[in-house]
Amino acid sequence: MSRPLTPARPAYLRVVRASAWYDLAVTAGFATPWTYTLVHHALSSLGEHLGLGPLPAPDTWQTLFANLMGSVVTVWAALRILRALPLHGLLDGIARVLFSSWMAYALAHGAPRILWPFLTLEIAWGVVQLLPWLRTGHAGPVDHHAGPVGAAGR
Repeated sequence: MSRPLTPARPAYLRVVRASAWYDLAVTAGFATPWTYTLVHHALSSLGEHLGLGPLPAPDTWQTLFANLMGSVVTVWAALRILRALPLHGLLDGIARVLFSSWMAYALAHGAPRILWPFLTLEIAWGVVQLLPWLRTGHAGPVDHHAGPVGAAGR
């Protein structure tokens, strides 16, 4: 019988790192204006090819916010890859709830449907990282090195 995933288990840290690798793969291209141009073109072409619609033409404002998001998420992913902690999983799960909310809002207001696969994965990573915290009933104070304060073996 397999033991449930909990924030204090090493398996949870593997999930935190895996979500970080996903983030790095998906968002690193957004981090600079030059790479964003390439990613924008690829996503727009893919959306047209799949019948999900092209992206709106990029402008300076959109590029700035894409670069800000790409830069912050890339650094956040690097932290989780290099030094994954249970707290990082909790915070990343919360961030994914926020990202998912804004993606759903954008889709409800006419964003290209190419956003759906990203929303689906965002929700999945959020659930995988938050569910162990909800199962333990402990999302309070956290020992940044091990997990919930008072966790077994502490």
